[in-house]
Amino acid sequence: MPGPSLPILYHGEPTGPSLIALAALFESGLQLETRSIDLLAGERYAIPDVSEPLALDHSVEGEGPVLLIEGEAITDAVFLAQYFDEQAGGAGLQPSDPYVHWQMTMWCRQTSERLAPASACLGTFTHAQDRLAAMEAAEFERIAAQIESADLRERWRDLRENRVDSAQFADSKSKVAQFCERVEDQLADGRTWLFGGFSIADLVTFAWLRPLAETEAASFAAKEGLSAWLARTEARPSVRAALDQARTDDPLQAFAPGPEINRWG
Repeated sequence: MPGPSLPILYHGEPTGPSLIALAALFESGLQLETRSIDLLAGERYAIPDVSEPLALDHSVEGEGPVLLIEGEAITDAVFLAQYFDEQAGGAGLQPSDPYVHWQMTMWCRQTSERLAPASACLGTFTHAQDRLAAMEAAEFERIAAQIESADLRERWRDLRENRVDSAQFADSKSKVAQFCERVEDQLADGRTWLFGGFSIADLVTFAWLRPLAETEAASFAAKEGLSAWLARTEARPSVRAALDQARTDDPLQAFAPGPEINRWG
């Protein structure tokens, strides 16, 4: 009898959450099948062998990667990174010191709740809006009908119809600037990575900050620590391997609707 099939990681272009999951997988050395899907074509909602569509909407990060293990859909890139690290017996992506591990976890949570929604807001309206606006109405409605989350479905509609909340847009720019300052401050003591060795915190922060380095250039300017850290992270073999999974010429600009804007600021 054949043994159990390998888990499959379904991912979009290597930016945001898909970049986090892919790079963490390559750091872990685990042998999984990876399959690239077109998030803006709704392919995340047509993954084979997922019997419960709501399983794909448990993710707070919007259109992120999905790990399929024997019919179970597992989502959220930070959790996937932890899963890969632990399945590999500890690949070094999580600090062994309990306090430093807590610091890393809190940083990841704050990144996911503040930076990620801001980055997704700015990135989707800059890089994805035209494609959705040009989509045939019937095709768009087919995709929208598959999205169980009413909030996420509405964000798809807002993007297609270019309904920009000017206050949220300005707030998103402010949050990106704040996170650039925060990374610069964290690295001010000369450390190489955010928390000891290279960790999930570096992956998460890079994945959401790096795509904005050109469009929000003023926020990145005159920050030597941030600039050097971005270059180190982008040069890391696991990150390069993740970027090599791209099917487009500029994967860091391949945004899809992301996390919900935090209503509490």
